[in-house]
Amino acid sequence: MTFAKPMKTALIAVLFATTAMGMAEARELRMGVITPPSHVWTKVANRMAEKLPEATGGELTLSVFPAGQLGSEQEMFQQMSTGLLDAGLMTAAITSLRAPSMQGWFTPYLFADVSGAIKAADTPAAGEMLKELDAAGLHGIGYTFAGMRHILMKDTPVTSPEELKNKKIRIVPFPAMKTWWGAIGAVPTPVNLTEVYQALQTGLLDGIDIDLDALVGNKYNEVAKGLTITNHMPFPSVMMVSTMTWDSLTPEEQTAFTQVAEEALAWGSAQQIEAEKANLATLEAQITVKTLDNGKEAFAAANDAVQASFAAYPLIAQFQQEVAEQTK
Repeated sequence: MTFAKPMKTALIAVLFATTAMGMAEARELRMGVITPPSHVWTKVANRMAEKLPEATGGELTLSVFPAGQLGSEQEMFQQMSTGLLDAGLMTAAITSLRAPSMQGWFTPYLFADVSGAIKAADTPAAGEMLKELDAAGLHGIGYTFAGMRHILMKDTPVTSPEELKNKKIRIVPFPAMKTWWGAIGAVPTPVNLTEVYQALQTGLLDGIDIDLDALVGNKYNEVAKGLTITNHMPFPSVMMVSTMTWDSLTPEEQTAFTQVAEEALAWGSAQQIEAEKANLATLEAQITVKTLDNGKEAFAAANDAVQASFAAYPLIAQFQQEVAEQTK
């Protein structure tokens, strides 16, 4: 009996040591997102953070930094390339600066709605676009979607391209969108997403090219009152991991991470189909909303300018063809 207490103490010490070792083996990954907490992309990232520990037996955890906490997308790309940031759910727009064929997603009026864009994520060409990220030190996993792009103006909705001439329109600064808005005759104006509210409020911007989820989530409808539903482009995001981080994971961890990511991306896309309807209903009750039914014809010159800019990228032509075959 005299040895019971020391033995019990020793056993407890061993248990604590074992637990501490197990905790030390758990690795925390960091993911950056540009969108606010209410946005579907942030919810996708949070879903991954919820499911990754169980999928890896506690070996990996994920911390999500939304709303540009880690900087702009360009800054987060730089962080991933140097291994300072492990993962990101980044707009396909800015991603296309590193994988140029990804601009094919922004072919004007290629998709009637977000459902068509979601379906196109399974095309072989969409998969090849992800592989272009290898050269940038990034491992692409898949896509999820915000809604289609529309035009929000500070005062009244536009009903024709002519009304946009010389207007300062906030865009995401990548070639296809610059080309489209430039051909319309507007003044494409890059502004960080976190600064758009104030820019609309002060008149620095006349309007913005935006999806409804970001519009509602960032409350731009408080400072801009005229929305034109154009559905001119979809707005995908791309799930990616720094190659440095990816190569440091075991094959089992890579498989688990991929499975968790693909489930969350698909979940987010399904959520977005319903969010499009809910967001539109919310906005119709608060601001003036008009629908431009003949957008493809009205913006024909701008659409042609974008198509001409794609001539150097055979993968874009392949993507467009595969989408056309899906919609037959």
